[in-house]
Amino acid sequence: MFSLDELNGFGEEMEKRLQLLTSPVAVKLLKDERDIPAGAIRPRRDRGLHLALCQAFAMSRRERVTVAMLKEDHWCYMPVIAFGLSEPPDFFLEGNTFLNFSVGEPQAARDLAKAFPRLECGKYIGVLSAPLSRTSFEPDVVVTYCNTNQLRCLLSAVKYKDGYIVQSSLDPGGACLQSTVPVLQKGECQVAVPCGGDRAHAMARDDEMIFSIPMHKLEDLILGLRALDEAGRGYTRFAPDMRPEYPLPDIYRKVGGLVGLEFDAK
Repeated sequence: MFSLDELNGFGEEMEKRLQLLTSPVAVKLLKDERDIPAGAIRPRRDRGLHLALCQAFAMSRRERVTVAMLKEDHWCYMPVIAFGLSEPPDFFLEGNTFLNFSVGEPQAARDLAKAFPRLECGKYIGVLSAPLSRTSFEPDVVVTYCNTNQLRCLLSAVKYKDGYIVQSSLDPGGACLQSTVPVLQKGECQVAVPCGGDRAHAMARDDEMIFSIPMHKLEDLILGLRALDEAGRGYTRFAPDMRPEYPLPDIYRKVGGLVGLEFDAK
């Protein structure tokens, strides 16, 4: 396990190496109110209002604050069901929330409800989020909003040590749960798409994707980012270049020759 200083350092390093616009978000599932850090924002108690979980994540990544979301704080039903803060009602399980909203066929709606990512009901009481660079707790998952070039680097970094390839199933609904619950269930990295609510109500940008990583892979990610930077293959803002016969790395020329590609002397 890492010290808080190390975790904060990892967050700062990710922001710097990837030139992120917002902080990676440390996310922890809460089992007891005593696990909530002092100073954490409790939306209902402290501000007299409800938030969607995507808005809490946005506050953590943009405003760099810690937010604790218990059942009473939520405005959107999806994470309440997904994180097991309440049993799903029959109305939901029968697919009614998806019918003519996400899909047009009753059976497809029921199938979506059945496949909806959710954790065991009653195991957790809420969700805690904070910027990784300032977290005062050890997270279960780190969620990073990034552009596609930064996503390329993140995927390359977790691949660097042992060839790990991220497998993701993309669903455009419920970004807050799509970026966390499958990671908690499988212990694997996940790529997700900001949903309509995330864009409309939590300021997710049109050029953003979401990369999530479980804690046990975080060190591999950091080591991979360092190795890629040292090799000159880290995050770069590419200048547009459509010229034919652009310069190739030596290894590309070697393998190209082996498969019969022809290169002139230049």
